[in-house]
Amino acid sequence: MSALTWIASASLAAWVWLLVGQARFWRTDIRLPPGAAPGGQTPGGTRDAAPGGVDGRWPTVAVIVPARDEAEVLPLSLPGLLAQEYPGRAEVFLVDDGSSDGTGALARRLAAQQARGGLPLTVTSPGEPEPGWTGKLWALRHGMALARERTGAEFLLLTDADIAHSPGSLRDLVAAASGARLDLLSQMARLRADSAWERLIVPAFVYFFAQLYPFGRVNRHSSRTAAAAGGCVLLRTEAALRARIPESISRAVIDDVTLARAVKRAGGRIWLGLADGVESVRPYERLTQLWRMVARSAYAQLGNNPLVLLGTVAGLTLVYLVPPLTALAGSPVGAAAWAVMALTYVPMLRYYRQPPWRALALPVTAALYLLMTLHSAVRHHRGRGAAWKGRTYA
Repeated sequence: MSALTWIASASLAAWVWLLVGQARFWRTDIRLPPGAAPGGQTPGGTRDAAPGGVDGRWPTVAVIVPARDEAEVLPLSLPGLLAQEYPGRAEVFLVDDGSSDGTGALARRLAAQQARGGLPLTVTSPGEPEPGWTGKLWALRHGMALARERTGAEFLLLTDADIAHSPGSLRDLVAAASGARLDLLSQMARLRADSAWERLIVPAFVYFFAQLYPFGRVNRHSSRTAAAAGGCVLLRTEAALRARIPESISRAVIDDVTLARAVKRAGGRIWLGLADGVESVRPYERLTQLWRMVARSAYAQLGNNPLVLLGTVAGLTLVYLVPPLTALAGSPVGAAAWAVMALTYVPMLRYYRQPPWRALALPVTAALYLLMTLHSAVRHHRGRGAAWKGRTYA
């Protein structure tokens, strides 16, 4: 066998292992677990039936929205959150994390314009983070403490300011978590994929995440794999207290995955899947915007470890770049590896309403992610760390 065939065979073997050993990571049919019936109805069969519990009522929910300079997206997301059709008691707490664009004032105006009957809104500000805290987790700490004090909420919905919820989202999340007895339920919001760069990079972002944290394995209580999507996390207050959230994860840059790990380590049951009625409205029309989004935490995902970085570069090259290169050089083995890669990507493209032929361009996207990861490492070693909205974390 030639060296070309040996290299292509190694890549094909890697893809066979991914197919067999990564809990069918390519699946996109993992949606809310039993508890939210079709049409937004609960297991009782009627829209307002309580999702279980000895007192036959819907749990009280506090919705916590950390927001820093989000005036651009709030008009697209906050009205829908305030208009949730939730049969129980729910309140929204928007934590203005030192915004300079009038985020807090805009939130108050949007609430005032809301039709009567919407969820009540409290806008609060925690001040600058104390040492040892990232900005988002400091905001969540403040919002969660205020919500527990005012509402005694049994569930906390942690959702980002750029996430738009369909009218029945909160009801369905609570019904699903109650029905499946979950301590943490997270839906990966459908990200925007309208611009050319979004269509190239965004579906792959979710695909790579699912490959790293297969949803089927995350959702298995006996598995150690844990992950969540920070844009939409429904968390039992009892589980948060048991896992000391957010104090135990105060330094986390990748806060969603760290949160899920803490809850699961504390004995909690967690679930992660794709969303239908939860969408991000944040636009990423230029490559620089997407690059910044990925690069700010890519090296932190690798533990800021140079050896892990080298292994990641080698792995991405073998798995994603070798197949097309060897196939174009005439290797049928390389072509087979490329075909397997493309086929596993097609379900995610369909979820994002993209044509299947785009799967052939996945190696190009992988090469961009590789460069973003290297850039993230360079920034870290230059002391610029994970930078986001004017803050840099070591």
